[in-house]
Amino acid sequence: MSEFDVIVIGAGHNGLVTAGTLAKAGRRVLVLEARDVVGGAAVTEELFPGYRVSPCADGAGYLAPEVVRDLKLESHGLEIVPTDPVAWSPQPDGTHLTFWRDTARTAKEIERFSAADARSYPRFVALMQKLAGVVGGLARITPPDIPDVGWKDLPPLLKLAGPVRAMGRAHVADLLRILPMPVSDLLNEFFESDAVKAAIATNAVRDITWGPKEAGTAYTLLYYWALSGTGLFRSAGVVRGGMGGLTGALAAAARSFGAEIRTGAAVSRVVVKERRATGVVLEGGEEIAAGVVVSNANLRRTFFEMLDPTRLDPTFVKHVQNVKYRGSAARIHLALRGLPEFTALKDSDGDELLRGAIQIAPTMDAIQRAYDATKYGEFSSQPVLDVLIPTLSDPTLAPEGHHVLSITAKFAPYALRGESWEDRREAFTDRVIDVLAEYAPKIRDQIVHRHTRVPPDLESGFGLPGGNGNHGEMTLDQFFHMRPIPGHADYGTPYAGLYLCGAATHPGGGVTGIPGQNAAREILKRK
Repeated sequence: MSEFDVIVIGAGHNGLVTAGTLAKAGRRVLVLEARDVVGGAAVTEELFPGYRVSPCADGAGYLAPEVVRDLKLESHGLEIVPTDPVAWSPQPDGTHLTFWRDTARTAKEIERFSAADARSYPRFVALMQKLAGVVGGLARITPPDIPDVGWKDLPPLLKLAGPVRAMGRAHVADLLRILPMPVSDLLNEFFESDAVKAAIATNAVRDITWGPKEAGTAYTLLYYWALSGTGLFRSAGVVRGGMGGLTGALAAAARSFGAEIRTGAAVSRVVVKERRATGVVLEGGEEIAAGVVVSNANLRRTFFEMLDPTRLDPTFVKHVQNVKYRGSAARIHLALRGLPEFTALKDSDGDELLRGAIQIAPTMDAIQRAYDATKYGEFSSQPVLDVLIPTLSDPTLAPEGHHVLSITAKFAPYALRGESWEDRREAFTDRVIDVLAEYAPKIRDQIVHRHTRVPPDLESGFGLPGGNGNHGEMTLDQFFHMRPIPGHADYGTPYAGLYLCGAATHPGGGVTGIPGQNAAREILKRK
């Protein structure tokens, strides 16, 4: 008899959600993590003495409320400090646009840019919320095996009947029309102001390598809208202690339900006997048996390193090989000796407007041009910046009076044409700071330390293939029943007893915990 019922490979947030959910259901669970800390890409690091940052994922994440509730995370130390505004977009001419949680308040802000857009905004929000309700519902079910839909697929699909019926027939047509659209076309239907359109479009391309004029980017906007928790296009808040506070709470919850977590325990191989996973072998040679093995690792690591791909069906292998990753975002962290002074801010504004996301992307054309550079193996000369100053909500992350400023900078392709990131990393960092300085001119004088991770660094340091934090791009061709690959959207694999639970699976990335919870549900159903 095995010592454990379940082994979970990888203590990223989804792995911890799976482990906690299964342990709560009475399973004997062991989590094995190669690094010395839990959390995967959702961790907190002291990059510089006294300054702590969230190196990859940041903000409040998109953690599903049912995950927080079911695992009792608040009783294990999770504290999310909500922020309002949701997003603040300074403009090149010194004006600025603020998106508040309150629709009417935002419409009043938009009126300074366009009276017509101010009238359209409530209507746009209402439509997006209706459509996002269906996308959110889809995220929480196990996709059917299309085209081979069987009776077992019908119960979860029936859960969508309520949200779809609530939309009405006209909005069902809207959903089918909008999902494959470029977000630029969608926004052009509602708005005329460049500032308004760019501020929203930025959130449709933040985690994918597309510009706003590419087909399917309306879907990515809806995905993040559905899971944001704000009723808008992005989440807003800061986890106290950085993202490591979130995964620390997940680990504590899993342990409270009886799960065992071992760090510094890298898995070298999944043991397979007669087409069934029966355990794992660690890099030191130790073999651990279990009735079920769940991989939170990316697909390449799972099927090409921990398993023998020559024993897998060639069609399956080809599908895994064809998953698109295409990471194109760099993460830059600045330790500052004071709060940045933005030209667009008056003294009377104080620091309130800087508590949410700071988006530097003046027009949709500017975002598109930034993306275009990646097609030629170049980083953007005018990158799009998504900035967060978490110390405004959590001063414990930096010495008194100092701040941490974290930037997601796009676009920076995984591979540069004819050049190495080792040679160009600092040049790109300089360019990002140049762009930031166009809006906060004194920023260079405030920098105490700086640190940059480009896509290859994110791959080598955090196991993110191609530097993609979602373990596969969040595009329509890698969505729902096609995620992670066709025929395996039910968290299963070609081997009995071997499951997947990471961001590569449905519904995808965003620190939601939903893939981990969905996978646990399927494992419990199949016993």
